[in-house]
Amino acid sequence: MDEMVPPQPIVQHSRSFALKAGPAAAAEARNHVRVAIKAWGLSADPYIAALLTSELVTNAIRHASGPVRLMITCSCGYLRVYVYDAGRGWAAPLDPMIDAEDGRGLMLVASLSTDWGCYRTSVGKAVYFTLALETSHAY
Repeated sequence: MDEMVPPQPIVQHSRSFALKAGPAAAAEARNHVRVAIKAWGLSADPYIAALLTSELVTNAIRHASGPVRLMITCSCGYLRVYVYDAGRGWAAPLDPMIDAEDGRGLMLVASLSTDWGCYRTSVGKAVYFTLALETSHAY
């Protein structure tokens, strides 16, 4: 008779932080993401997660006014980072000129994340990225 292995419980973590709009916001957000990855024992690359977080926070501060909120979640084998702002403009990758000094942030997010997106909120928008976590299988 085969034994049924009980399903692994869904581990879900969540942290949320208000960020002051200013030059230190991206560094603060990167730190929060790295700390969450370490505290939760996740297999996500903290350098990639911090880079993508920095891009989203920098865009929120540059292109929107008002408060910025960072939310970090882990559920069902995925790390997801949301950046909420009061901006009404839609987040979309640009096609910058070859010698442009900016405009490539969302292209980085799109190429390095498992998934990313944007949606409207009651006060603005949320932009997020998802990183798939490595899973270990015992055979």
